[in-house]
Amino acid sequence: MKTYQEWQALRNTISLHSDAYINGVFTPAQSGDTFDCINPTDESLLAKVASCDEADVNLATAAAKAAFKSGIWSNMAPNKRKRILQKWADLLEEHQDELALIDTLDMGKSISEMVGIDVPDSIDSLRWSAECIDKLYGEIAPTNPDNLALISREPLGVVAIITPWNYPLMMVMWKIAPALAAGNSIILKPSEKSPLSALRIAELATQAGIPDGVFNVLPGFGHTAGKALALHHDIGTLAFTGSSRVAGLLMQYAGQSNMKRVWLEAGGKSPCIVFEDCKDIEAAAKGAATAIFTNQGEVCIACSRLYVHSSIKDAFMVALLEAAKTYVPGDPLDPATKMGPMVDKAQLDTVTGFIESAIADGATLALGGVPDYQEGQGFYAKPTIFTDASHAMTFVKEEIFGPVLAVMTFDTEAEAIELANDSKYGLGASIWTNDLGRAHRVSRLLESGMVWVNTWGDGDTTVPFGGVKASGNGRDKSWHALEKYTEIKNTWISLK
Repeated sequence: MKTYQEWQALRNTISLHSDAYINGVFTPAQSGDTFDCINPTDESLLAKVASCDEADVNLATAAAKAAFKSGIWSNMAPNKRKRILQKWADLLEEHQDELALIDTLDMGKSISEMVGIDVPDSIDSLRWSAECIDKLYGEIAPTNPDNLALISREPLGVVAIITPWNYPLMMVMWKIAPALAAGNSIILKPSEKSPLSALRIAELATQAGIPDGVFNVLPGFGHTAGKALALHHDIGTLAFTGSSRVAGLLMQYAGQSNMKRVWLEAGGKSPCIVFEDCKDIEAAAKGAATAIFTNQGEVCIACSRLYVHSSIKDAFMVALLEAAKTYVPGDPLDPATKMGPMVDKAQLDTVTGFIESAIADGATLALGGVPDYQEGQGFYAKPTIFTDASHAMTFVKEEIFGPVLAVMTFDTEAEAIELANDSKYGLGASIWTNDLGRAHRVSRLLESGMVWVNTWGDGDTTVPFGGVKASGNGRDKSWHALEKYTEIKNTWISLK
């Protein structure tokens, strides 16, 4: 790991791309419009980035469609396509410090997390997806001897991908790696709040040998570029990670256009349940703190609802407050920093509003509170914990996407399950127990796409990631991600 001084020195050597990437070339938005990309640590201007809209979407879609129809990527021999993606992964690894630095500057994520988690996970996702390419076999149906039925998987065509700002590189790779592995052409719209790493990896994709038009990047806003992608008739599939509100709009746009399939990973309000049989309260408290304060709480699977058995609440709160003390907001380029700034002033204001509503609703402030914002000094929030919370309070019901934790108690297993499921979301959940039977029993009853037992957030590329209810549909990672980006074809042949 580089020192703080070394990261600062590297910052002075890198150049940031700010134009859209269409058909293998960096190009300004057709309108000439740009938006400011701000460093949330010191509010300095990083770049003026191309603000793409419908005209750019049309241009990129035409390029992607032409590339797909030509077969230059979609019909490429699987082992050759695999080698190109592997070379791309090699280039990402070669430039891993640069990519880590870009996301830290752009989004405020701690450099230690970028180096230790985001970049390695992104590279692993790409390598894993590449290895799947020549291992996707078709099927032969068990028909009668007079017929042959072949079941094959084919690429979908042009796939639009809209990604969030909280994990700019990792969330991008979770989606584009399997989509490209399946042979599709891609149009990526990264969040306008953190678009810079996506533009850099597009350049490296071309360098690796991905043909022009196969991977395009359009920075821009949701109501312009995002909406245009969702309404475009030549785009067959849209994959999205972001809020449940926007996810609903994208489904409407798909219905208004060509009935394109829409895969959604939306909001979350994940529960963490600590049972009375949890033997290691300190470990559980550290896990609960990690589950809400990691990445400044800007995490879709953040466990922002903590349910502790009433018999251990007092001891648990002592351990929780001690664990929370290690999350001190600071410069994310310092490797010792575990918690950087919020992504922008709008998100800081959102977090502030929820904290104020919690106080107004009668929750007891145990740690943190309203941020002490000073213009020009970054968008820093405080690790904040409320006790005496209830499901009647707005901050308990709604996704905050910030470092704000609501602590509540329960007395029975059934009550814990009922409280945990009392949410419109169903993305992740964490259970802390030393009772194996209870771990299995409760996991089955939780309305959640993912459940962690005696941990939080663990996983790798081999397991699916996604939720139920208002948290979306479909899955990223694992074989199940490849299913999203292929179409099943049945070919029935008469042998008579």
